[in-house]
Amino acid sequence: MKPTRCLGALCALAMVAAPAAAETPVRGGTLIYAVNGDTSTYDCHAASSFSNIHYLAPHFSLLLRFDAETYPRIVGDVAESWTLSEDGLAYTFRLRDGVLFHDGSKLTSRDVHATYERLRNPPPGVVSVRQGLFEDITAIETPDERTIVFRIGRPNAGMLSNFASPWNCLYSAAKLAADPSFPARNILGTGPFRFVEHVAGSHWIGKRFENYFDKSLPYLDGFRAVTMTNTAIVNSMSGGQIMAEFRGFSPSEVARVKSSRGDQVNFSEGGWLAHFFFSFNTQKKPFDDIRVRKALTLAVDRWGGAGPMSRITFLKTVGGLMRPGSAMALNGEDLVDLPGFSRDIAASRAEARRLLAEAGVPNLSFKLTNRVTVPFVPLGLFLIDQWRQIGVTVEHAQLETGQWLAVRQSGNYEVCVDSQAEWNDDPSVQLGRYVSFDRTENNISRYVDRTVDELYARQKEALDLKERTRLVHDIQRHLVAQVYSAPGLWAARNAAVDRKVRGWVALPSHMLNQDLREIWLKP
Repeated sequence: MKPTRCLGALCALAMVAAPAAAETPVRGGTLIYAVNGDTSTYDCHAASSFSNIHYLAPHFSLLLRFDAETYPRIVGDVAESWTLSEDGLAYTFRLRDGVLFHDGSKLTSRDVHATYERLRNPPPGVVSVRQGLFEDITAIETPDERTIVFRIGRPNAGMLSNFASPWNCLYSAAKLAADPSFPARNILGTGPFRFVEHVAGSHWIGKRFENYFDKSLPYLDGFRAVTMTNTAIVNSMSGGQIMAEFRGFSPSEVARVKSSRGDQVNFSEGGWLAHFFFSFNTQKKPFDDIRVRKALTLAVDRWGGAGPMSRITFLKTVGGLMRPGSAMALNGEDLVDLPGFSRDIAASRAEARRLLAEAGVPNLSFKLTNRVTVPFVPLGLFLIDQWRQIGVTVEHAQLETGQWLAVRQSGNYEVCVDSQAEWNDDPSVQLGRYVSFDRTENNISRYVDRTVDELYARQKEALDLKERTRLVHDIQRHLVAQVYSAPGLWAARNAAVDRKVRGWVALPSHMLNQDLREIWLKP
């Protein structure tokens, strides 16, 4: 059974993948793929990096999932059907019969209940990164072992997409009752692959779960995920030692692999839910002054810079705060009247100099905090050159990833090269980081803006698509005009798989479609 009605952007965003030539999948074989980085935790609920999900996803099931062939259509995973009440305040799910954990125990509504209670109200010592997505849930009921009802306090247009998050790994209620932190150190799911081994800094191994609830899947005997640096990944793909890298390559890396492997490797370029931009600490002077923030965004020629940046990084597309081309994005001419998007860069820079002088900082200098990886460093160098042209002097502080994360979260910075990579296009996910600092720690610019809070809350409750789109456009225009964070460039995803790897579809998020259940290897 499909949902009883379309919610928010999900209907308008639906798109069907082009049909491929019919092939009969072949069972067997081991998929070898690379992951740039090790996993920091085994707990999906506490994780946020793609490097976590690329190891963990094959071992776990979800309540719902995004369908790879028809993203962003949502289909059942352990849920075989669901209904939404007429008032939009109750979601009732019917679970599949015979879903087993890898230890042989049966998954029931009790396990789903325990999982979502942990997500929305984590016990002491447990981290739930996306806790806010489930704040509207007021009660969870389990009338029988195959039925679970979620009651929410107000309509939520993004609720189905929240249920389909790849991070909502389903856990055993019995294990959680014995130890709420069990998932941080143990892998026990109902997914298509059992956990075999993890050697930190080296590899992760899984093998087919013979009692997976879909008896036709998975096709693979198993997988081996190899932990590698980015340089090693390119070398290994070029040499044929690995079969896939699911995140994405830069243009120069694509060219190198193609020169070595030719048509033996397939690339799939498309839009990416990965935005790279710069954020201001509004609690530090002079960045508490909108004139200074506006001057710095006016100085950046995004239209002129996108082409050169796309030749050396995977940054490619000018856009606002929603993925360019997605249903609720501001695109092209929708942007040109907003600060930083005029095509007349000379006039913009003249206005930038005037604003700095008016703010009393005509010779502004500051430190730009950055992450010492690609595309952060190239983007930082580009920004510094843009600001130099209005007389601004910038010190470039390039930090290792751990330091960069700590500094941006602590607020010990002035301006920061920033990024956001999410798992779907729903505005409640994409724009949640922009609500006021007293409501989310994800707001690293540390401002309080009740206009943002009100618009964000209203778009969540707007079940009418046109009304929700209008509100999402309004919140984007307001945020771009206030310049708490200034849009930079959006990335293009170009993932690589060996031509014998079949059954995998690249989606706009590199966090989706990573359970490997439908991948097979052509002999």
